[in-house]
Amino acid sequence: MLNRSHSPFHAVKLMEEELIKHGFIKYEESKEEKIVEGGKYYTTRNGSSLFAVILPSHIEKEEAKFLLACTHTDSPSFKVKPNPVIQVKNNQMLEVEAYGGGIYNTWMDRPLTLAGRVQVLRDGKIENHLFYVDDDLLIIPNVAIHMNRNINTQASYNPAVDMKPLFALSEEKIDFNQFLLDELNIKEGTVLSHDLFLTNREEAKEIGKSHELLGSMRLDDLASAYTSLLGFLSSEENDHAIKVFCSFDNEEVGSLTRQGANSTFLKDNLHRILASFLTETQITRAYTRSFHASIDNAHANHPNHPELSSPTTDVQLGKGIVIKYNANQSYTTDSLSGSIIKAVCLNHQLPYQEFTNRSDMRGGSTLGNISNSEVSLLSADIGLPQLAMHSCYEVMGKEDLNIMVQFVKALYESDIMISENEISVH
Repeated sequence: MLNRSHSPFHAVKLMEEELIKHGFIKYEESKEEKIVEGGKYYTTRNGSSLFAVILPSHIEKEEAKFLLACTHTDSPSFKVKPNPVIQVKNNQMLEVEAYGGGIYNTWMDRPLTLAGRVQVLRDGKIENHLFYVDDDLLIIPNVAIHMNRNINTQASYNPAVDMKPLFALSEEKIDFNQFLLDELNIKEGTVLSHDLFLTNREEAKEIGKSHELLGSMRLDDLASAYTSLLGFLSSEENDHAIKVFCSFDNEEVGSLTRQGANSTFLKDNLHRILASFLTETQITRAYTRSFHASIDNAHANHPNHPELSSPTTDVQLGKGIVIKYNANQSYTTDSLSGSIIKAVCLNHQLPYQEFTNRSDMRGGSTLGNISNSEVSLLSADIGLPQLAMHSCYEVMGKEDLNIMVQFVKALYESDIMISENEISVH
């Protein structure tokens, strides 16, 4: 699935296909849909975020609760601007801007292409088209070392100057909109707009002496998204809880969109499902009994730079899922929610690790505390350990993928009882 997840729009499309195979019914947020006990439903927003739910055959109204796993579909990249073609002599370049906090130099000197969506006006209607050029279309060339002798010691990349990809050689400026129409095989139409991103052409592959590593683009966070989805789909029916899976877009740029974790997407659809069976008071009480696992990748200790990790942190590839903590609440895990994650792991003999940032380093944030501003739940932040996070090509332990699938499956099958005085996990 990683090789076909060229953009968040493609990732959600692939998730939809998996849900449909498993008998899920899609509903539109704007339309009425009958929700019944024992049903399996999903919806999308913006084509880049997805919400799915599995309902038990009987919902005990006074004891209703849900188990939620959230991930995200986007990854750092470079987004193509409107009217992007810039001509420098006979070099046709594309004007782009950074999307998220990527490692710029990893995008240099490698085959790239374009992926996303394009809106076309045709016969009075605006059509939305998924877009991907299955070819080595672009490259961002480095300056030769002979022209920049400090490149190995003082490299600095300005996205406004250094990160423009070379698109073609031509004495005449290329009509980019016509190029899009040609790629879409549309003879008559007008390109109105597009959301297009640079994407790495190198496919996911097994690496290492025993193929124990996985290298791929967009491991953060599609590796967690897909393993969580597989755990969700493979879980046995849970008579004790409603099972919910959600994957948001735009985590890498702050989540402040209508399809992001800071939107009402999760809240709206949770309420829609719960309101089919519960009163408003029962819904409020259900929140207090529910649990949320925010699943976004974690930093493994770097073997070349162990000094960058906390001295009490020993996160290794291939050693299991990671529970993430932060005193300033960049992560939602506290002693209660962390204990629930550990209890699920212990009940199913699954390995886990614990992560904190080095005390003088500010770590990244994730979607758990952001989504909690709209849907306040007992929550823990966990993830798959990886190296080279936000690189154009990342790496992780292959076995950890299997462990995450097993963990998410176990979480959805658990009977978790939460009250002010007691928590139990069975």
